[in-house]
Amino acid sequence: MNRNPHVAVVGATGAVGIEMIKTLEKRHFPVGRLTLLASARSVGQKLKFQGRDIPVQELTKDSFAGIDIALFSAGGSISKEFAPHAVKAGCVVVDNSSVFRQDPDVPLVVPEINPEDVKGHKGILANPNCTTAITLMALYPLHRAFGVRRIFASSYQAVSGTGAKALAELERQVEQIVAKQPVTREVYPHQIAFNVLPQVDSFLPSGYTKEEMKMENEGRKIMHHPAFRASVTCVRVPVYRSHSIAVSAEFERPVTVAAAREVLKLAPGLDVVDDPAGQKYPMPLFTSERDNCEVGRLRMDCALDNGLCFWVSGDQLLKGAALNAVQIAEELLK
Repeated sequence: MNRNPHVAVVGATGAVGIEMIKTLEKRHFPVGRLTLLASARSVGQKLKFQGRDIPVQELTKDSFAGIDIALFSAGGSISKEFAPHAVKAGCVVVDNSSVFRQDPDVPLVVPEINPEDVKGHKGILANPNCTTAITLMALYPLHRAFGVRRIFASSYQAVSGTGAKALAELERQVEQIVAKQPVTREVYPHQIAFNVLPQVDSFLPSGYTKEEMKMENEGRKIMHHPAFRASVTCVRVPVYRSHSIAVSAEFERPVTVAAAREVLKLAPGLDVVDDPAGQKYPMPLFTSERDNCEVGRLRMDCALDNGLCFWVSGDQLLKGAALNAVQIAEELLK
């Protein structure tokens, strides 16, 4: 791998693509050259990188000649169509969609957890689901110390996880309600303003949604823990940015709040914010636009043996997407 690689961002004008560009710059990733790729309608736009205006080019199957690393964030159908062309051109793909996550030949990586898996790539590496990544930032250190058996979790997922149109919908609905106008909706099946929707992604025959099953399926692969079990309810909340997850975890070995806190304090990419007396705990308001996730509300679980409850919050556009992708690219350079 070139020490100053030619990097492409696919889906550069989307919310995650823009964060990828910012993250490359903020982390001083040694970009030799940057190419920005998007659909034909974005051609001609210019995005800033290191003080320079970089024009957006149209994504085609021939876009990857000479590119070393491509960070994909343009949706599953785009990844499925164009990632093989990138690999054929000699490029390593870091993909943010769900398309390759369960492919046994594609490593699914959170660099704080399983960086060694990067070495096993065959041209494509996968970024995990945002809620899964944020949850595992707190769960995995506890798993290493106490051996997690199963979790019960509920997510509180920000609208920006759906995209720019969802952000606009929440803003518009709030204004409509304040002005006592009829509430219009285009993105979600129901009003999101001043409401919560117990549906993220489409439903499966089991009654769970696809999003809810990602925690168990992806968690098993990332943690190399095939017996891990997760019962999850994913909920969309009227918050602009940063996902939060309430977790009840059952462990194989005895756990205490004090022991868990010491483990979590040493975990990379994670800050412990746990002062109930001072009303200090993780919140989307404070984790938005921050690289680190936060964990708090640590307490013994009343219903589970060797059980611990905790609350974790993190920016789903960063650790749940762009930051994690750039960290994977950093591992490639190692």
